[in-house]
Amino acid sequence: MPAKPKATNSKFQITNEQKEAAEAEIREKQKAVDYRTTEYPVEVIVQKYMEGKENDTNELFIPDYQREMVWEEKDQSKFIESVFLGLPIPPIFVADINDEENEEDEARLEIIDGTQRIRTLTRFINNELILCELKKLSKLNNFRFEDLSLPRQRRFNRATIRIIQLTEKADEETRRDIFERINTGSIQLNEMEKRRGILPGSVTDLVEKLSKLLTFRDLCSFSQTAIDRREPQEYVLRFFAFLNNYQNFKSKPGINDFLNEYLQNVNQDKKTNLKEMKHEFEAMIDFVRKHFPNGFRSGKNLDQTTTRIKFESLSVGIALALREKNNLQYQGNNLLNTKEFQEYTKSDGSSSNVKVVKRIEYVRDQLLGK
Repeated sequence: MPAKPKATNSKFQITNEQKEAAEAEIREKQKAVDYRTTEYPVEVIVQKYMEGKENDTNELFIPDYQREMVWEEKDQSKFIESVFLGLPIPPIFVADINDEENEEDEARLEIIDGTQRIRTLTRFINNELILCELKKLSKLNNFRFEDLSLPRQRRFNRATIRIIQLTEKADEETRRDIFERINTGSIQLNEMEKRRGILPGSVTDLVEKLSKLLTFRDLCSFSQTAIDRREPQEYVLRFFAFLNNYQNFKSKPGINDFLNEYLQNVNQDKKTNLKEMKHEFEAMIDFVRKHFPNGFRSGKNLDQTTTRIKFESLSVGIALALREKNNLQYQGNNLLNTKEFQEYTKSDGSSSNVKVVKRIEYVRDQLLGK
């Protein structure tokens, strides 16, 4: 049987010059990712994280783009169990920070990946974590660190975890790129958590600031779990993205690409008016507070977080109406409970451009009496 001819693609023949250029690019980019690998005992890791934490001088620190503590007690307990069992622990990624604006190099280590593990170790050693729902080491359930025998405490403290440390040659762009590559596609980080790390900028900072307004959080009835998962930030981002671009929303490629593209563009746009954005968001929140007794919530479950669809429909519709009439007053019935609003904001309403436009403009027109 004759051998098959080798497949070729004459359209994309790579020249020697291209090969040399590619090799040069690889070598150049590798320079920024210089790293070394070491292992630290648990006790040392916790010490480096805790000492100076209160005044932000701790050697091992969590940057502002990282998420809050989101592991539940059972997840933290399972991690501690893994340490006891001597199971392989994923390495912690850190970066040696050389602050060029600071004359004194403090040689601090920024945690790129591993904040949940470090916080869990710290909570356990400080007796803040009570082990629960352990399967392999079930007799350790209800134990704190102080309940262990002294020899076991010492052995736990001596357990080592691998640290991959980027040298001071790695700039901020490189660190954030690694953060993205580690977490993109991960089920443990949601989209808003990733945006904080990979789409930094003045608008990202504004979204973060506005998301912490207590009136806004109360009107949406965010649970603590929702806050820990940075849902308030996503709601604020949705408000701005739809307010300025709702007519161009397309169900494909989808909402995450829509929000990412908006945030990236507005962060880079030098004409972005942060003061005006802040004013529009706060004016909308004030209008909801005055005219909607249940905030963004409707139906029977007023203690549950309002859905994204209802929030963006009401908030954007109000902001559009305020653009046309800044002294707007609403005297009608609560439109959140109208048959039309309920129909437009059903759970399947987010996938269609037509429905997005219809529900937002319905709110706007009802407020303006059109």
